[in-house]
Amino acid sequence: MRRIHYAWIVAAVTFVALMGAAGFRATPSVLIVPLQNEFGWNRAVISVAVSINLILFGLTGPFAAALMDRFGIRAVTVGALVTVAGGALLTTIMNAPWQLYLLWGVVVGLGTGCMASVLAATVAGRWFVHRRGLVLGALTAAGATGQLIFLPALGWMAQYLGWRVAAIAVALAALAVVPIVALFLRNRPSDLGLRAYGATEADSVPLTTGSPIVNAFRGLRLGVRSRDFWLLAGSFFICGASTNGLIGTHLIPASMDHGMAEVTAASLLAVIGVFDVVGTLASGYLTDRFDSRWLLFIYYGLRGLSLLLLPFVFGSAYFGLILFIVFYGLDWVATVPPTVQLARKIFGQQNFAIVYGWIFAAHQLGAASIAFAAGAVRTYFGDYQLAFMSSGLLCLLAAGLVLRIARPKPAGPVEEPALPIGAEAPAYS
Repeated sequence: MRRIHYAWIVAAVTFVALMGAAGFRATPSVLIVPLQNEFGWNRAVISVAVSINLILFGLTGPFAAALMDRFGIRAVTVGALVTVAGGALLTTIMNAPWQLYLLWGVVVGLGTGCMASVLAATVAGRWFVHRRGLVLGALTAAGATGQLIFLPALGWMAQYLGWRVAAIAVALAALAVVPIVALFLRNRPSDLGLRAYGATEADSVPLTTGSPIVNAFRGLRLGVRSRDFWLLAGSFFICGASTNGLIGTHLIPASMDHGMAEVTAASLLAVIGVFDVVGTLASGYLTDRFDSRWLLFIYYGLRGLSLLLLPFVFGSAYFGLILFIVFYGLDWVATVPPTVQLARKIFGQQNFAIVYGWIFAAHQLGAASIAFAAGAVRTYFGDYQLAFMSSGLLCLLAAGLVLRIARPKPAGPVEEPALPIGAEAPAYS
């Protein structure tokens, strides 16, 4: 056991928590049709709850990062899991749209937001120097793994046992993770008298004081002064619009529109998760070795082409749909490792988690926008074609935006010095 650095145990526990968070957040996509059938709510009404969930899933990120700096990763993660469990259980007694908005939108959105991409970035940044990109890729892939595990099972429960059983299952899964996080997750290597994996000197623990809310807005002030922040946030806005908001929310009901059973449609989204695991791990490996800007250019370009193809494969043979699953799945969240890497190099080791939290908030604002817009398109036009085509064109725009990000200086053998929160970001050229 002494040969295993504790960083890998922390990474494993974080993987489990993130895997659960992805499954919890994706559950509304399984519930859209059952809720429509039971309560008579149309998809535009239900999509409002999904949009609220996605907005808070993102906006919670920078504040969660500040809370982790102030109170620790473990306390924030445990609180988030309990919040998700409570929100999911209470949905079983709802009977009005505003209750759906409050519970799946606000409560579950806040809970899963504390276990979003910011948690992966914080753990990878604190615990790893070597293999940081690969670990970040693995933690990001936890979302796809959660999707792979949860969605088919939840789809089966919703179809044969009722959507309330699926909601209860989500709550029990969240509570089951709590003792694992409480026992094994640690905040920093220095808590155990260790160095980060691959570090040549001891971790310097910054003294974090003051209100986490104030610190989160200081991180925003630091970010908005940089052109690269806007380029990263803008491209990530499109990333969210083309993943969580569109495919993650509407692929299942769109597939059911073309005659698929709900279990089959949920399995289709899960298969995308299989390829996403491969693609995200590969992206983490490549991020350690190549220019992140060009990686993002390739990822957004391929995603845009696959989304432009999607409306034409639903009515064709399964070969076309399989082709979409492969190409789209390989870069579902492959954009995360290079985006985090760019944020870390531009804003510094101490600041990047909070600044990246705001970039991730832009991701979720994009997701929320298209989640509602696609539901409205389906309601008023009768299909999703306009939503899929528009999202594909936006991805091609994002491919152009990322190439305008300034080239970061090559990383040397020594880690960049941390910037005090509120300091100006260095300008790279």
